[in-house]
Amino acid sequence: MALSDGGGLASRLTPGESGRPLAVLIHGLTGCETATNMFVAARHLNGLGFPVLRINLRGSDPSAATTEEHYHAGRSEDLRDALSALAPEVTAQGLLLMGFSLGGNMILKFLAEAKRDLPVRAAVTVSTPIDLAESVRKLMRRRNAVYQGWLLKRIKAQWAMTPLEDAQAQALKEARSIHAFDDSVVARFNGFEGACDYYARNGALEFLLDIPVPTLLIHARNDPWIGYEPYDNFDWRANPNLGLLMPNGGGHVGFHGSDDLTPWHCLCAGRFFERVVGER
Repeated sequence: MALSDGGGLASRLTPGESGRPLAVLIHGLTGCETATNMFVAARHLNGLGFPVLRINLRGSDPSAATTEEHYHAGRSEDLRDALSALAPEVTAQGLLLMGFSLGGNMILKFLAEAKRDLPVRAAVTVSTPIDLAESVRKLMRRRNAVYQGWLLKRIKAQWAMTPLEDAQAQALKEARSIHAFDDSVVARFNGFEGACDYYARNGALEFLLDIPVPTLLIHARNDPWIGYEPYDNFDWRANPNLGLLMPNGGGHVGFHGSDDLTPWHCLCAGRFFERVVGER
């Protein structure tokens, strides 16, 4: 999938039934097309007849060899490039977008920016940090120290697959927290003044009012890393295109359904998409 800077994103397309919109899945931080949540969602949506495209963002494992630099929460121009490059016959029935965690933030920002320039019919996000600064503050709590260390190790490993200049490699090596990583690596090498500027300019919360298509956000109140307060404090009536499902349980992309093979958030996404496009 071609990008405007000459690179390309690796992707995996699973054909579906004719006449059905293409469902496009975007992974979260350190993820890729083979992440469990991506695979399970693709299997469920494909089982409903939708063709499914799983995109590997810039710098993720499958796309590291075909791209320079790295994705971040607000690099929505890559999503625009990738979707714009799809063949007309693939998008003839429209697009359905589904994003997990950081990938969901990118989708929400993209929807507000793209307006109706592309044939997106609906979107679903799961466990998305719509307020990036608040999410990082929660992640930095002592109770999350083990997870933060594990996540930072994975981030560094993924970034290390991308060719880095000496200054970038040194900043990556020295980062000791997610905030430090965002401040010295993500912000510094993407034109932001620092982590606070990066969070303020890319958090989906600032874009929700401008989303022009039916969009369902799914989040759990007990998510250990992403707070529910930004969801509670937003006026959902201000944009009739938006819907929110926020149960008490579910953790971070851990919603379990009555069907052990199909998580609750996938069932909800499938029903939402079918309602938007019409039952068969």
